[in-house]
Amino acid sequence: MARRPIPVAILSIEGTNCDQELRVALAALGTRPEVVGLKQLEGRDVAARDRRNLDDYRMLFLPGGFSGGDYVRAGAIMAARIRAAIGPELVEFVRSGRMVGGICNGFQVAIELGLLPGRPGHALGPPEAALVANDSGRFECRPTFVAWEGGGFPPLRGLARGSRFLFPSAHAEGKLVLGGDAGTRRAELEASGQVLFRWVAPDGGPATYPWNPNGSEGDIAGLTDPEGTVFGLMPHPERSFFRDQAPDWTRSGSGTGFGDGRRFLEAVVRHAERSG
Repeated sequence: MARRPIPVAILSIEGTNCDQELRVALAALGTRPEVVGLKQLEGRDVAARDRRNLDDYRMLFLPGGFSGGDYVRAGAIMAARIRAAIGPELVEFVRSGRMVGGICNGFQVAIELGLLPGRPGHALGPPEAALVANDSGRFECRPTFVAWEGGGFPPLRGLARGSRFLFPSAHAEGKLVLGGDAGTRRAELEASGQVLFRWVAPDGGPATYPWNPNGSEGDIAGLTDPEGTVFGLMPHPERSFFRDQAPDWTRSGSGTGFGDGRRFLEAVVRHAERSG
């Protein structure tokens, strides 16, 4: 019996601009992705036929871009609008075990919502971390490498710790700063398996600039909540999904096939299918 495609929402507002790349990648994995405007979920200023219900989806992605122009702070405006428009529905969505993924600007939104690093009961609240301006003081856009930390993220369990992925980066505000005693908090996140990825050099060794493109402490490139239901990462797996998106595809034989982005997103999608 054929597997029924799971419905996936890719949430957008003014300024998000990676939604279509993500939609194409998720469709290639056999899901039923839809780019959904926040107003469609809120039911405001849209025709009845265009309204959507968050509960009808099995996964939610917060895509990359410059939501709300990144005024105030990156991700802050979109987070405030989500909280006001669908805050209770989003909390129930996560409590039901359905996954929420934030990529680049979406990671910033998840941090601003308080979904990451996460609170008991998945409650929203003031941010307990921030993604601030890169140490270089400029927008960093280049191929970068991350390594799986072997933590508690269910889709990647069974993958060897240190497994490396090539995901391109494109951000100006990606340096993770933890609230309170940063050293203690980082140790807690590491102990609880919430560090999803770390920046690494091309050979898998420790990252220095530009392989850590923002100066994030501990080379942290992504986080999960304690249950692994919500995850966020700064680099873009959807931009290394197809082989011909790779920086060296014209110099290394065929441009057909897939890249590391497919490995990661397919693991996430298959987990969502099994757990739904």
